[in-house]
Amino acid sequence: MKLSHFLYDYPQSLVAKYPAEPRDSARLMVLNRKDQSIEHRKFSDIVDYFGPDDVMVVNDTKVFPARLFGNKEKTGARIEVFLLRELNPESRLWDVIVDPARKIRIGNKLYFENGLVAEVIDNTTSRGRTIRFVFEGSNEDLYAKIDEIGETPIPPYVKRPVEEADRDRYQTVFAENRGAVAAPTAGLHFTPDLVGALDSKGVQIMPVTLHVGLGTFRPVEVEDLTKHRMDSEHYHIPPPTAEMANKALASPDHTVTAVGTTVVRAIESSLSAANTLKPTLGWTDKFIYPQYEFRITERIITNFHMPKSTLLMLVAAFAGYDFMREAYDVAIKEKYRLFSFGDAMLIT
Repeated sequence: MKLSHFLYDYPQSLVAKYPAEPRDSARLMVLNRKDQSIEHRKFSDIVDYFGPDDVMVVNDTKVFPARLFGNKEKTGARIEVFLLRELNPESRLWDVIVDPARKIRIGNKLYFENGLVAEVIDNTTSRGRTIRFVFEGSNEDLYAKIDEIGETPIPPYVKRPVEEADRDRYQTVFAENRGAVAAPTAGLHFTPDLVGALDSKGVQIMPVTLHVGLGTFRPVEVEDLTKHRMDSEHYHIPPPTAEMANKALASPDHTVTAVGTTVVRAIESSLSAANTLKPTLGWTDKFIYPQYEFRITERIITNFHMPKSTLLMLVAAFAGYDFMREAYDVAIKEKYRLFSFGDAMLIT
């Protein structure tokens, strides 16, 4: 597999600017790997594909308003600071991307509109920096300051201004643990009523946490996929989730369904010697592309992904490359809505 295998054309008009309303009214394409068939349903029909004690694994990460705007000391130059991840809560250290980066050097202070101040303490890449917030209060007070001035980091390809309502739109019903700079978008289709319907059917909805960061979205810039390296992202597999997933894996009558590519990466990163899921708290830089052999994931709910993205490569590894290409051709022909706010697929 080469990078060029994952290039495809799509009409800009199919890029969803807003989620479906209600969320579960989005369209659902169902891919059956066994007979290579494709069905067209509504997302709320997802209930039909689950039975009692099937396990659905969701990502409970919570997006925070990671895009800040401030000014450089002395010159007053306008600067954008994109918070990637918190490195050390006690020291207030964060990895960030700054724009424009050319004149942001170690030792510079950055001033934000509500009195928040940060100092640049390291260069990480051409655009990357490590900053330290100069702040006396608690971590919760610092997060409140960031929330006050931060902008929701909706994807740039949406091509519209950020709106206040995006703080809710770009958040799943499962969101609990703050730390993501992008939503695990497969989870955006679920509503409280749909979760209730699945729960009533006896589906075991179990959480993992993977804080979506630059690793998920860093462009692949090498033709040979074996040479691409993912940035690490922090994840957590709680013991009850591992226990329920392993119980389903051991039964021919139950399935383990990952809601989103971030869940797939989390659960495929945490294998025991017996290829079962083990509880973990750590970091993963797992890059999944064809011909990866899946150990835990039996079905995937996912959105339609950007060309040449690591997310598309993961889907191709699971569905099969040719079947994935066929599904995307059908999606474009049938005018499915694409990407983060778009429609979904279930791959069984």
